[in-house]
Order: sequence, then C-alpha cells, then structure tokens
Amino acid sequence: MEPLKVDGGKGVVSLEPPGLIHLVWDTQVRIEEADAKAAMAAVNEIAGGAEYPLLVDMASTASVTRQARAVFSIPCAASRIALLGASPVDRILANFFLGVHIPPCPTRFFTSRAEALSWAMSGTP
Repeated sequence: MEPLKVDGGKGVVSLEPPGLIHLVWDTQVRIEEADAKAAMAAVNEIAGGAEYPLLVDMASTASVTRQARAVFSIPCAASRIALLGASPVDRILANFFLGVHIPPCPTRFFTSRAEALSWAMSGTP
C-alpha cells in the first residue's frame, strides 16, 4: 500500500516491512485534536484491520495540544508504540503524555531509531 498523507497534511503514515506502521510528523507542526484523529484514522486504514507496532517520528514537533494527547490515548491498530524524538523538547512532550495519559498499549520514548525499532519489533514491554 502506498503511504497515506494524514488529512490536514501534517504527516505521513506508511506500512513498512517487516510489518511496522511508521507515522512521520512534519517538522515544527502543532498537533491539534483534528490532526491526531486524522493520524489515527490513517494508521487504522493502513493496518487494514490488523495490529502492528507503530513508530512515531515526532522529532522537532513544535507542540501537541491537550485535546490531541487525549486522542492518542484511544486504542488504534497499534500493538505497541515507539515514540522517536531528537531533542529535549521531544522528550518533554513524550514524558508529559506518558505521565498524564494512560497509553492504549505499551509505549516508550527513544532518541535512537535503532533502539526504537528494536523495541517496537521485539514485543517485550
């Protein structure tokens, strides 16, 4: 399946071998409730009824609204979620989400793509 542009144009979702959904947010975007809903709809669409690990590339995301964070706590086609960031701001955004909301599945933050992929594909908590 071809990658899907998230409605609103702030990100792209793809299904990559060997069975990983990859959500890439554009740099310096403000993720609002509608963006979060559109991203989760794209994740569910690309999964086609199955569950896959999800890698969320949130490097350089400007901000995530409280309403968007609430949407991200709703279960979707992700069996586990690896949040990939690159800066202290990314870590703060991820830790705030993880501290305030109960993720719908095992979720961890990484600054290393290799570690994020390894954990996402491993199936271990």
